[in-house]
Amino acid sequence: MAEKRDLYEVLGVSKSASKDEIKSAYRRLAKQYHPDNKESGDEEKFKEVQEAYDILYDDNKRATYDQFGFAAFDQAGANPSNGGNPFGGFGGGGFGGFSSSENVDINDIFSSFFGGGQSRRQSRTGPMKGADSFLRVSIDFMDAVWGKDLTLDLTVDEKCTSCGGSGAKSPSDVHTCPSCNGTGYVKTQRRSMFGVMESQDICPNCNGTGKVVTSKCPTCNGKGYTRNRIDQVLHIPVGINSGQQIKIAGRGERGANGGPNGDLYVEVNIKKHPYFWREGNDIHLEVPLDFSDAALGTELDIPTVYGDARLTIPSGTQSGQILRMKGQGIKDLRTKKPGDQYVHCIVKTPTGLNKAQKEALRALKDASGDETYEKFRKQVKKGS
Repeated sequence: MAEKRDLYEVLGVSKSASKDEIKSAYRRLAKQYHPDNKESGDEEKFKEVQEAYDILYDDNKRATYDQFGFAAFDQAGANPSNGGNPFGGFGGGGFGGFSSSENVDINDIFSSFFGGGQSRRQSRTGPMKGADSFLRVSIDFMDAVWGKDLTLDLTVDEKCTSCGGSGAKSPSDVHTCPSCNGTGYVKTQRRSMFGVMESQDICPNCNGTGKVVTSKCPTCNGKGYTRNRIDQVLHIPVGINSGQQIKIAGRGERGANGGPNGDLYVEVNIKKHPYFWREGNDIHLEVPLDFSDAALGTELDIPTVYGDARLTIPSGTQSGQILRMKGQGIKDLRTKKPGDQYVHCIVKTPTGLNKAQKEALRALKDASGDETYEKFRKQVKKGS
């Protein structure tokens, strides 16, 4: 006979676990290993979990187990007064001999196996909204700045206008399903080691709708919907950012039993601009500056997403310096307040100088007495 595992190990709890922790672990494992669970059911493991719970949840049995281990229960098992079953086990009144109101409700644990509750049955036979759909579109950088209307070519299922989604030629052609009496479910019974198990399955006669149609609608051939090709206008709002979604109500998957369609969510991807880039609602732009303009200062017409705007370049501007143009960024999607534009100054060193230009620069150097490098070299040596 195989050696039994430690009961705390079976439930995956510590030896100091509370009764609530033991109950929670049991509920999870019992549902996982129940034989009717087609994905992970395991009869032997289920019995092992049941045995562990039956001992550890009972304070007296747990104390005995903690002191003597399985030996005490093996002896008790020989007692004919309990039928050779020290744990109450699977005999008598249902699973594990549960009698206390504190114990786990087996029907609650396994409800997912047996078709759920009354609310689920009602919701399936009534109108149900369809699932949401998702779509991704790409737009130009400037479309996010100014906003734009796009036309989407969509194929959608729409409620049949002739039958109102019932699929019947006339209202008198819709009848309660005789197989399930309008519930949408049929009950089946099967015998197992635990007795007769009852489950609920979708009615195959009406596919869970609870209704049958005797004469089909000629427009939709009984489907209750028609598939149509439409041009859907998508409004791209000013200030939208890449990755944000726009909802179009009623353009998702079709509903059931005359229910409305789901919604369509369109995710917007913004293409890169060759010069501008965006950070939040701010715009950034690199601007090349002539050496003389950076040194002497000037005023320039700087490109923005709204057109040219005047910017003062202060004298002595260094390469990499950033200048702010207030209010020249993208308008916020909600507040409509614009961000700013930041100009990254890139000072260009002149190349291909002619003789006169070279002489002018030498004269500038002599006049300024520029000793920038020599000062830097001395500082480095002093600090080393």
